[in-house]
Amino acid sequence: MAKKKSKTTKNKNKTSKKKEAKLSKKAYEEELAELQAELVKLQLYIRKKGPKIVVVFEGRDAAGKGGVIKRITERVSPRVFRVVALPAPTDREKTQMYVQRYIRHLPAAGEIVLFDRSWYNRAGVERVMKFCTKDEYEAFLDKAPTFERWMVESGIQLIKYWFDISMEEQERRFQSRIDDPRKVWKLSPMDVESFKRWFDYSRARDDMLAATHTGWAPWYIVRADNKRRARLNCIAHLLSLIPYTKLSRDKVQLGKRSMKGQYDDQASIAQYSFVPEKF
Repeated sequence: MAKKKSKTTKNKNKTSKKKEAKLSKKAYEEELAELQAELVKLQLYIRKKGPKIVVVFEGRDAAGKGGVIKRITERVSPRVFRVVALPAPTDREKTQMYVQRYIRHLPAAGEIVLFDRSWYNRAGVERVMKFCTKDEYEAFLDKAPTFERWMVESGIQLIKYWFDISMEEQERRFQSRIDDPRKVWKLSPMDVESFKRWFDYSRARDDMLAATHTGWAPWYIVRADNKRRARLNCIAHLLSLIPYTKLSRDKVQLGKRSMKGQYDDQASIAQYSFVPEKF
């Protein structure tokens, strides 16, 4: 006679099925709207109270880092939420102290800086593609925790995310970029190389996490195979890490429009070329 499933097992199965169930576009957009409203509250708090926050987004190519950054920033001010996505270093920057070009982008009071890739390039692509020497790589892993401790002790709240996707999902997303003319620009020769070197990147990730996961700057892993869930989970988690309260604001009143000096302000621009209205 088969054993009866316990309530705990049943609940686990229900939870598992719930996680596997597809998140509808409507449900996703409703949840995202609520989270973005909270981000606006956070923005008001940051501007008034002046904390300094850095959020690092790392992960494999096509893991969804850019997607979550876009959802974080699309309803807030770029003067408060600054995105930093640096290109390859110039010849001059290559002669500087490694973290120097990142330091200049660190926040002042009342700013939150989102790094779309960061100083951890040295622990990932630079190690795998041999863009740095073994000594440079080992020195980075040794010194990165000290650099981050200095940041934290100077008053910066540092939050680090690693977006983790499966081999199969990365291949699907790469293929989507090849097939979609709107996305083909997102597939670089470096992405193709990273596709070939999956396990090299895995080992680089493992070593990086082991060396730089600290009490003052821990890593948080985002399961990112499902883009919608990853975005919601990451934004909700980010909000949970930053202490903020809703600040009261005076309700905006438009008042009355002045009609003094009234004239036909549409006729005055009729002489110029207008964009053809095809839609």
